[in-house]
Amino acid sequence: MLREARPSRGWGAAALVTVVVGSGIQATELTRDVGVQLLANSLATVFGFGVLIAPLAGVSGAHINPAVTLAAWFTGRRTGDGPALRDVAAYAPARIAGAIAGAVLAGAMFGKPLVEFSTHDRFAGHLWLAEAVATAGLIWLVFGLARTGRAQLAPLLVASSIGAAYWFTSSTSFANPAVTISRAFTDTFAGIAPTSVLAFLAAQLLGAAVGLALVAVCFGRTVRTVPAVVTLRGEQKSATPTPSSGESALT
Repeated sequence: MLREARPSRGWGAAALVTVVVGSGIQATELTRDVGVQLLANSLATVFGFGVLIAPLAGVSGAHINPAVTLAAWFTGRRTGDGPALRDVAAYAPARIAGAIAGAVLAGAMFGKPLVEFSTHDRFAGHLWLAEAVATAGLIWLVFGLARTGRAQLAPLLVASSIGAAYWFTSSTSFANPAVTISRAFTDTFAGIAPTSVLAFLAAQLLGAAVGLALVAVCFGRTVRTVPAVVTLRGEQKSATPTPSSGESALT
């Protein structure tokens, strides 16, 4: 089973949002060029995210993203390979609380109000489409790596995909419900107005469903050989062929 959720399970989300929001604040204070601001913000996020995934894999499968955890439950619900639904329900509040704490910490480090709701309106159809695309791509990559036995590449490839999506999506790829909610608490470069949050969450859930469909189409129920990697449940898998009905979700 997935190890019991504890308050510490939100540390990964807290660290990630601290990086995202903090680098956004720093960028706007160093330059007025929006392109340079986005470049600085995306680079910091890529490096920070990649660093976070590797050590946190042994804590909770590096599940910083509730959408990935939910997808892991869905894919493993029949075989018992994924988290139980009660674990998903326990993890989500921990992720959200941690993410909000990260936004507060970032503001504190730069002398900003600890909580200042964002006025950055992101309520538009093309942004919702972008969020669905970004989330679908993330789910496709994470579970595709697991099904092909390449989970060890997740820190590099998942972080790289997030960095790319910063630039090729109009929404700058939030692709994470906990991160989306937390960014409503900061009226800075990375913020999102509270009135825009629900639509983003709906787009992300839709994107997660599309991503799982893509995984099924591209990889099916293939047999994979998995080296000793840390799975979602914190167990060590031996390098033996196993059906890929359950996934080693990584972020």
